[in-house]
Amino acid sequence: MGTVLALDVGGTKLAAGVVRADGVILSSTRRPTAGVDGEALFAEVESLLSEVVDAAGEEGERVEALGVGCGGPMERGGVTVSPLNIVQWRGFPLFARLEEATGLPVKIDNDAKALALGEGRWGAASGVPNYLAMVVSTGVGGGIVLDGRLLDGRAGNAGHIGHVCVDPLGHRCACGARGCLEAEASGTAIAAITGRPAAEAPLPVRIRTGRLVGRAVASVCHLLDLQLAVVAGSVALGYGSDFFDAAAEELDRSARLDFARGARIVPSGCGTGDTGPLLGAAAVALSG
Repeated sequence: MGTVLALDVGGTKLAAGVVRADGVILSSTRRPTAGVDGEALFAEVESLLSEVVDAAGEEGERVEALGVGCGGPMERGGVTVSPLNIVQWRGFPLFARLEEATGLPVKIDNDAKALALGEGRWGAASGVPNYLAMVVSTGVGGGIVLDGRLLDGRAGNAGHIGHVCVDPLGHRCACGARGCLEAEASGTAIAAITGRPAAEAPLPVRIRTGRLVGRAVASVCHLLDLQLAVVAGSVALGYGSDFFDAAAEELDRSARLDFARGARIVPSGCGTGDTGPLLGAAAVALSG
């Protein structure tokens, strides 16, 4: 397969692009995740996809498939999606609607699982058969590759590290539990805790966020015998060394079994902004 259409559906923004099989993004655009109801939001998605397809068509490129990374949870393959951070969509039939709207073969997966595919194909996990990829942004999600194969689980939601408990006495999560990583370290949680946008969080909050992510990663490394975690998302990448130094320190402190010692946590190799999510969505389209 050559050139594909990529769509990233997140809690705060939608992004779409046309991507070649070598990872070059030929055209892209983004807009806020808006719309008073599910149909209005889907109309925004259609408009976004048309915009990037038209731009690529002017350069003589023809897309062959559509890959989607969407917040979860969802039914396997995106038959229906119910992202926690997109209240307009509850049980929304995204797969069928996109097939009807585009006339393309469509593949949909969780946005963090999409990132895992992108990091393995073009990014920081290239050539690595076992790793965790995760997004720390509006929400927190993850995808796991074991023995070179992306894990799906029963309903396609494997790798949801955002709902690993990192503080049993912590804040109530949107899922209903208490102290989930997403309830403590996501952009939404940080804004609620501090009363200001996550990007404006003071240094102690940035360090705490990194430590909690490192703690969760250590648990996954112990559970699945991993040595690498690749982290993307506006919170993690925006906090930079404050986040990654604290995460690495906590991972070293908590990953104590011999096979987990020396595990690393590194930034995404697929780029910042919309680049990483779009490459992840493209990797979904290109996956076997």
